[in-house]
This record gives sequence, C-alpha cells and structure tokens, in this order.
Amino acid sequence: MSTLEKTEKEQTAPATTQQLSGSQAVLEALIHEGVDTIFGYPGGAIMPIYDALYDYNDKLTHILVRHEQGGIHAAQGYARTSNRVGVAFATSGPGATNLVTGLADAMIDSNPIVCITGQVFASLLGTDAFQETDVINITTPVTKWNYQVTDATEIPGVLAKAFYIARTGRPGPVLIDITKNAQLQLFDYKGYEFCNHIRSYRPKPIVRHEYVEQAAQLINEAKKPFVIFGQGVILGKAEQEFKNFIEKGGFPAATTVMGLSALETDHPQHVGMLGMHGNYAPNVMTNECDVLIAIGMRFDDRVTGRLDKYAKQAKVVHLDIDPAEIDKNVKATVPVWGDCKETLPLLTNLISRVDHSNWLQEFRELEKEEIKEVIYDELNPTSDVMTMGEVINVLNELTGGNAVIVTDVGQHQMVTCRYAKFNSSNSNVTSGGLGTMGFGLPAAIGAWYGAPDRDVVAIIGDGGIQMTIQELGTIMQFGAKVKILILNNEFLGMVRQWQQLFHDRRYSFVNITSPDFVAVAKGYYIDGNKISERKDLRNALKTMLDHDGSYLLEVMVGKENNVFPMVAQGTSVSEIRLK
Repeated sequence: MSTLEKTEKEQTAPATTQQLSGSQAVLEALIHEGVDTIFGYPGGAIMPIYDALYDYNDKLTHILVRHEQGGIHAAQGYARTSNRVGVAFATSGPGATNLVTGLADAMIDSNPIVCITGQVFASLLGTDAFQETDVINITTPVTKWNYQVTDATEIPGVLAKAFYIARTGRPGPVLIDITKNAQLQLFDYKGYEFCNHIRSYRPKPIVRHEYVEQAAQLINEAKKPFVIFGQGVILGKAEQEFKNFIEKGGFPAATTVMGLSALETDHPQHVGMLGMHGNYAPNVMTNECDVLIAIGMRFDDRVTGRLDKYAKQAKVVHLDIDPAEIDKNVKATVPVWGDCKETLPLLTNLISRVDHSNWLQEFRELEKEEIKEVIYDELNPTSDVMTMGEVINVLNELTGGNAVIVTDVGQHQMVTCRYAKFNSSNSNVTSGGLGTMGFGLPAAIGAWYGAPDRDVVAIIGDGGIQMTIQELGTIMQFGAKVKILILNNEFLGMVRQWQQLFHDRRYSFVNITSPDFVAVAKGYYIDGNKISERKDLRNALKTMLDHDGSYLLEVMVGKENNVFPMVAQGTSVSEIRLK
C-alpha cells in the first residue's frame, strides 16, 4: 500500500479509542505528519515527551544538538533541503528563549518549522516558577502562529493545525507550548485527523484572472521586460513553471539571494544575482527596464537600495502568495496574487513568444565590464594571497555545481552566493533576511539529514563558526557527513569592509583571534586540514569532498579583501560600485 493510500485510509478509517498520554499524542501526531527526524535538547519541563520518545526510537530519529539555537537552525536546514516541515524540541525557560533567534530567522525566510516546547505545570503559570517564561508572548512576533496547550485532549487537533499552518501558503515557523500536566495527562485518544481548513485562514489567495490578463498585456507590450525571482519559486515547487515562463517570453532573469538554485546558474537567460553585493548588470538594468516582473520575492532593502530611486521608469508586475507583500515596499502596477505554481502557467499561456536577444545582450555587455573590473581578478588573483572567490571557483569545478551549499553570514556568504554554481533546486541554504551569524554549521547538519544522498558543504567564516562551534559535538555523536569549509581572513570581514569604506578604516573590534580549528575538530574526532598556499587548494578541497564522513578544512584568505560590486546604503541600485 502506498503512503498516499495509507494516509487516505487513516483519514477515512473509523476512530478507535485508546488511552494515551499527552506526550504519546505528540509523538503520534509527528508520525502521522510524516516526521522522521527531530532536533532537540531535553529538560525538566519537556521530560515527559522525552520519556515517551524512549519507546518511539524505531519510528522517530532524535538528534541531540548542543544548544537549542543549533536545534532550530538544524530544523531550518532540514526543511530547506527536504521540502518538509522541520521539527525542534526544547524545554521551558532558557530552552524556549534560545529558539527565538531561529524563529525570527525562519519567519523572515519563510521556513516551515514546528517547535514544541515544554512548559511548567498549568497551576504554576504566572507564578515565576523555576524555568517559567511567557514563551507565547515572547514568540508572537516571530511565529506564524503559536499556542499554549494546558489540556492533553487539545494536542492532536492543535498539532494538526500547527503543521497545516507551517507548510501552507507562505510557510513559516509555528510554536506549540505544552504544560507538563498536559504531557502527563491520560485521555481517550480517538485517532489523528489531518487539518486541511481553518476558518479565517486562506493560505492561497483567490487568483484574479483579470489581473493575470492585465499582467500579460503589460508584458506583451514591453520592449525591455526584466524578471526578478526569489525563494517563492522554490517554496511553490514551481521551478519548471518558472522556466517555461521565461523561456517562452525570452526574458532576462535575475535572482535574489534566497532565490538562488531555483534556476540553474548557467541557464542562458540567467543574468546573475541582485542586491547589495549582486552582479553589476541586473542591478543597473533594474533602472533601465520598462516592465519589471517580480516573482516570489519581497523587495527587501538589500535588493532595492533607495526606494525613491528604484525602478521608477518601470511598470511593475508582482506575483506573490502573500498579499501583505504587495505594495509593501514597491507599488505594483498589476498585482498577481496566488501560488506561482498556479499563476505562472496562466500567465505563460497568455504571453507572446518574443525575441528579446538584443535586450539580453545589453546585460551581457555590462557583465563583461564586471568580469574585467572584478570577477577575473577575484577568480584569478596574481598575488600570493588566496581570495574567497577562487576557493569557491575550485569548489565548483570539483562538485560540478551539484552540492548543497550552506553558508553562514558575512563576506564569505556574499562571495559564495556570487560565485557558487547550482544545477538543481533546494541547493542554497543561507540566512537571508535576518543574517544570523552561527546559522551555517547547525543548518548544514539539518540539511544533510534532509538530503543525506547529497554532498553538503558548509562555508563559514572564522567569526560565524565560533558562534555555534559546539555543534561539532552533534556531528561527532550522530555522524552527519558535513564538509566544513572555513574561509579565515582573521577579521569580522563584512563589518571590517564597512569600517574601511565608510568609517575611515577605524577598525573597531573586528580583529578576531581564533583557535586551532583543525585541533578543535580533532577533539571531536573529526578529521581536518589547514592550508594557506594556492598550490595546496585543489588537493585539499578534493580530500575534503572525497572523505567518507565529516571533514573540516580551514583556508587562509586575504585579510583585507573586499566584496564588490557593492550598492552602498542610501544609494540607488544604478549607483553600484565596481571598486
């Protein structure tokens, strides 16, 4: 019997009553929702759930992280590579508050996560009991939905609702806080019913066909149409629909950081990455196009630069599943609400097949300028000091663009996003909206569990790795085969770059001293190596990739190399600096 047939049978089978504890009901819900991996850390208030988990080891894999923040970042990485809901457990008080950064990160980057936290007994709520924190009010701004359970009979229905909300519409994090008495309470369990509707919650807006028609008319009249796409294409599983759309229309297409891998890097209509450290051509041409077609992206400040100078000459078609994003930052001429997997085919059917090769060539001419001024020297440096770009370039050659690339936050992140090659979707895992240093290592662990058949390479700076370096213990204990590539410039590089460019080189507390990373890794029984010379680079990367198991490679790169091009804050995207 197929999984779908089993699910349908479970949904239609008559309910049978049995006595379960609230904790058992939690685990039954996870199993019914298709969860296979949980990232968590036990504690007093969630101990009944962990006690029940002892009897579910054959059905659920629990990964003991070394910090709750590592647990939620791992759940994010899992969600990003598996296209499933990530799950994290934490106890009350500090355990729950340690999830907040990850919740905020998942909220802004639309990661489907369900976090389950333990809470003190209901009778103690509001008494400042040991490890009691008002996690509901703390997490309300950074969750799509949260709820506190004080009665076990609520658990099946609440968790069904939690998973439905987390994964539908614009995905996001949900937190369910369960008091200890509800975890221990026995009740008559009548089976699990999936949630597929909530009154007042409409995950997919109604598609207005008149807007699709208006959008098609604008696009068909355009002489210089330009497509910018974001993670919405990936979240909607609409990669093929997107490709059909741009290929029929002949449009140049540029990606946001979060949209990377939705379209293969070498596609002939892919013109690069937008944003503060994006490519020269797509940034400049944003202020030259006559119709700007935005798909599954939110016009954040890193993409737009100065809003009063952003694409003022263009008519804007904005496709998004979240109505709140329409007109939030950039006024849409025509809004197309809905899931892009549904709206893109409708739009594709109505657009004309047009040759925009001359317009596309204008992007290529500007690309040549960027290659001459920036890219060639970054990938082929003449000095003895290695650049981050050349490291990524060699990595591309060895992986063929088929690896999952997980980045932390900083210069290495922007360089990787600029130069990494992606041949398939769900291959770029990074902290885009929140910019969370420390994200990379635990997210890579989760990414590997979400896609254990793929090479997972975590590219991290010497600053970010030290924020969650304890998660090497998680790798040691559970064996995730993560390749860790530390690009060490002995600075908090992105802050240093800004201090150099905008604060007269007043380097205030950006010099960072690091431990012997290879020795630290070996302390966790993880093999590793450190190199500082170009002649060793290819073999060192190949050894890392070929190693059967996790591996840490530290590469020393230029201390004061900068990431260019750059759109300085407060300037227009067309004022992007090549140097």
